[in-house]
Amino acid sequence: MGSFSDLFKSSDQPNSLGAKFRAKRLEDFEALFFKIFDKDQKIRILDVGGTDYFWKGSSIIDLPNVSITLLNLHLEESSHPSVKAITGDATDMSNFENEQFDLVFSNSVIEHLYSFDSQKKMADEVMRVGKRYFIQSPNRSFPIEAHYALPFAQKMPKSWVYFLLTKTRFSRLQRWEEKDARQYLDEIRLLSQDEMKTLFPGSELYFEKVFGLVKSFAAHNLHKA
Repeated sequence: MGSFSDLFKSSDQPNSLGAKFRAKRLEDFEALFFKIFDKDQKIRILDVGGTDYFWKGSSIIDLPNVSITLLNLHLEESSHPSVKAITGDATDMSNFENEQFDLVFSNSVIEHLYSFDSQKKMADEVMRVGKRYFIQSPNRSFPIEAHYALPFAQKMPKSWVYFLLTKTRFSRLQRWEEKDARQYLDEIRLLSQDEMKTLFPGSELYFEKVFGLVKSFAAHNLHKA
């Protein structure tokens, strides 16, 4: 049983609200996944920015012919035989061939690429190397900014957010390290629904809602036969 403060920790903490939202998102993703893929077919998945602990919560990892490649700037640890980890850049996947993967998956990564130009490069690479894709990102219009758990932080001047992160405990009941706060404020560029549709033309959007408001969305083409 976690403490009250655990609820406000990052989504990699199992007792956090973020982890609970992520588990529900995974459940919805699997429902789409199994409409497209047969459990016995060979399935090659590229997870951009992924971790093996995410897939350990999924039934997909135990499919007999599935292989999952984790792509990160830094090498992730992997302890599952179906999961391998490599280093690489989401905006330049030139080491992969066209349609090398049956599915490209990414969870809360594309908003960390500093600029819309870099986000477009990632989107183009995702659609090039993958036959299918499911790319999730927090919604810029949601009242609570997802990374800081602060209301309307995406609307504030960065100097204000930096002060709140480093000088108060309003963000996740803790003070941020100055270097971490600067890094996040530099790299995060939240997307709108229209921008996500522009990046992934022909996609459908999966909506994750809280009290009727769209908390995050994912562009995917798992609706196509």
